[in-house]
Amino acid sequence: MDLIPAPRAAAENSPESPGGGPVVLGPRTTLWAGPGTGTAERWLRSHLGAALGLPLPPGPEDGPEDGPAAVSLRLDAELPPEAYRLAVTAAGGVGIRGGDAAGVFWGAQTLRQLIGPDAFRRAPVRPGARYEIAAQVVEDAPRFGWRGLMLDVSRHFMPKDGVLRYLDLMAAHKLNVFHFHLTDDQGWRVEIKRHPKLTATGAWRSRTKSGHRASPLWEEKPHGGFYTQDDIREIVAYAAERHITVVPEIDMPGHSQAAIAAYPELGNTDVIDTASLGVWDTWGITENVLAPTDNTLRFYEGVFEEILELFPSTFIHVGGDECPKEQWRRSGTAKARLNELGLADEDELQAWFIAHFDRWLTARGRRLIGWDEILEGGLAPGAAVASWRGYRGGVTAARAGHDVVMCPEQHVYLDHRQDGGPDEPVPIGYVRTLRDVYRFEPVPAELTPEEARHVLGTQANLWTEVMDSPARVDYQAFPRLAAFAEVAWSALPAPAERDFADFERRMTTHYARLDALGVAYRPPTGPLPWQRRPGILGRPREGEPPQA
Repeated sequence: MDLIPAPRAAAENSPESPGGGPVVLGPRTTLWAGPGTGTAERWLRSHLGAALGLPLPPGPEDGPEDGPAAVSLRLDAELPPEAYRLAVTAAGGVGIRGGDAAGVFWGAQTLRQLIGPDAFRRAPVRPGARYEIAAQVVEDAPRFGWRGLMLDVSRHFMPKDGVLRYLDLMAAHKLNVFHFHLTDDQGWRVEIKRHPKLTATGAWRSRTKSGHRASPLWEEKPHGGFYTQDDIREIVAYAAERHITVVPEIDMPGHSQAAIAAYPELGNTDVIDTASLGVWDTWGITENVLAPTDNTLRFYEGVFEEILELFPSTFIHVGGDECPKEQWRRSGTAKARLNELGLADEDELQAWFIAHFDRWLTARGRRLIGWDEILEGGLAPGAAVASWRGYRGGVTAARAGHDVVMCPEQHVYLDHRQDGGPDEPVPIGYVRTLRDVYRFEPVPAELTPEEARHVLGTQANLWTEVMDSPARVDYQAFPRLAAFAEVAWSALPAPAERDFADFERRMTTHYARLDALGVAYRPPTGPLPWQRRPGILGRPREGEPPQA
């Protein structure tokens, strides 16, 4: 079957279909959708029907039309959430049952893979063709409820159509959380109506460092862009139709130079001339961070009021990572705040800052999540942690009763290079091969079963400092995102026992699907000539990454 991610159970010529005759999809194939299955029904007609040139007319209103030319969708209360059962039988056609609407939708994604690469195109390449599917039963359910991808659109902006495309790619791999990194030092990407300069000024930089920050090269032209609030509404609705939750990230109190460039009063004005700051044009960690003032708190409360109107996600990401404290140490305003609150140091001041927004979000029925630095100085009681600096932050958080999303840099930062060869474009970080990603284990072995229940799931992260086009994003993401999707979805054995050879065999089939989707993945034999970036400096690191 060559399915990716691998299902829990799959069998051809099942006892339900004696004789094992295939089901043939063609112009007369009907689609019957029971109550609550509308997202899968709409997707099958708009995507699968368009790809194969099939009208997929509805079956009888009073029930499915059993037969070899029927596809039927039903909810099944006996299945758990997101689980599905897909049965292909000579007598009954294709039946997909799901524990909920999401389960039916994931079953439809599996059906697409069973049909073949033609089902991944936008229009028919073989008009009038009939597609055979072997008799079989697939029973499946995800291991984790949080199966995420983080996309950084601050360093290099991705236009709306590119974001919608990535939501489709996520759905094809049964990923269900889109972590949308919308703000950073290098650009603010979401319209906030009460603070228009965040996008009028903060969404644009005059030039961009080409390659690693140590590179002498610059792209000497303006770069930027942002999503209007209607763009955001469209993205969120498009994701919801694919059972993907969009989690926005508004970074604070570090990684905020774009916001300070737009509104200088947000910065530490008693330490530096914040009015002279522009949107940052290089990479790394800047010392220009938000001031711990009431004005800053009120400003960002106003930002979040609009963010909550746009994003229905329970979780709201506030960053909290890589916040240098040097300006706070030099700031009389920050010192006065420390004394007023009776705090011991600047780490506790950041914890106070994060705790303020934890309480603010909690009061509005939402939950705060941040990078694992929010553990420093004490963590707000309701906050969740995205553990990126290895496993340690996630282990600490889970043992303290906090929910965790595991995304350790050493395993699932897809901006890291895929090979040690000299042709690897703008090589960043350690070598993380397809095999390495496939052998990533999201739940640390040292957690007890009770502690492990705090691991909500896992996500892969795409930081785009050196990804200057959608094709470069594709190259870094694929094929490793397919391996990650299997880790997040499938009930795999321990890393050392995983059958990578079988995964590679199934990937041979999956590459044809990616080709049909137009994904500019890294070929197994290495980068194609147009994928290379000769002469652009990266920052490769040798050896095995630290596993803390």
